[in-house]
Amino acid sequence: MHLYMRRVAIIAALLLVVCVSGVNADFAPVPKDQLKVGFVYIGDVSDKGYTYAHHQGTLAMQAALGLDDAQVLYKTNISEDAACENAILELIEQGCQIIFTTSYGFMDYTEALAAEYPDVIFSHCSGFKSNDTNFNNYFGRIYQPRYLSGIAAGLKTQTGKIGYVGAFSNPEVDGGANAFTLGARSVNPEAEVYIKYTSTWYDPTVERQAAEALLDLGCDVIAQHQDTSMPQIAAQERGVWGVGYNADMSEDAPDAELCSPIWNWGVYVTAAVQSVIDGTWKPENSFLGMKEGLVALSPLTANNDPQAQALIDEASAKILSGEFDVFDGEIKDNTGEVRVESGQRLTDAEITSITWLVEGLTVK
Repeated sequence: MHLYMRRVAIIAALLLVVCVSGVNADFAPVPKDQLKVGFVYIGDVSDKGYTYAHHQGTLAMQAALGLDDAQVLYKTNISEDAACENAILELIEQGCQIIFTTSYGFMDYTEALAAEYPDVIFSHCSGFKSNDTNFNNYFGRIYQPRYLSGIAAGLKTQTGKIGYVGAFSNPEVDGGANAFTLGARSVNPEAEVYIKYTSTWYDPTVERQAAEALLDLGCDVIAQHQDTSMPQIAAQERGVWGVGYNADMSEDAPDAELCSPIWNWGVYVTAAVQSVIDGTWKPENSFLGMKEGLVALSPLTANNDPQAQALIDEASAKILSGEFDVFDGEIKDNTGEVRVESGQRLTDAEITSITWLVEGLTVK
């Protein structure tokens, strides 16, 4: 069906629902047996990284709420272009009352369609846009376990050079790389982290090539903000070490993997879908951390330095208690300018808008 005709049909159906039920921006409860939940994924659920982790959260939500397979719909391998718009429209047409769009580049399409379909709930992962009716965003303090993983990397490197494969230079990626670097230099002050941007979230070939370029520079630990485990596999093939992301990547690179900062997306998704069932959903943004269980560090492998577990446990306890957080000053950027004064702690809003790189972090 042509997109325009599809829009006409969907709007007519939604207007009929509004006229009959009186539903408006205050969403009425949805009987569980009538609920449909949609997801738009940038990759495949088998990528063992970003989409895999999201889908594990989807499955956890489905099991926790007792939904059958026909009630949980998802579109995979959706690119950050008009394909996203089409995927969302298909989910609306299929009757989804809430739709999760799970990649940064889906944000503008989600925003536009949320305005067009005010009786559907849209929840976007990462990014920064939302409205006060039917569109929110959710992410989390992944910088906390990234800092802990930096400790593991800083202890393990022998060359003092650590590679970091990053998708884009934006606050999400750069803030995470900063946290990782701060963790590494907390135990190895002379360590240098080199970040190489790929300009893609999901491209196994490009991710691998970027890791290989960093390995050629002498890096003996490879960390990443990418969707697949290919940087870890590249590290293993060179006989060095790796820090994964999104999900535990030790299965794919058992001889290299130290640990991975991971997401437990089911924590947020389950609560959000339950609120739709209860009629309590609100357009509030969500930004949870280690304390709430949304983010964590995977178990350390046997590849780690013997000191790693104790030092990571100590730092983790301070984060959980509130005694310490990653962006506590004094912090300098890589030009020597003080960005966080001693005694200052960056707010969530400041962390999610970072445009600078910390001391010890260099773009390659």
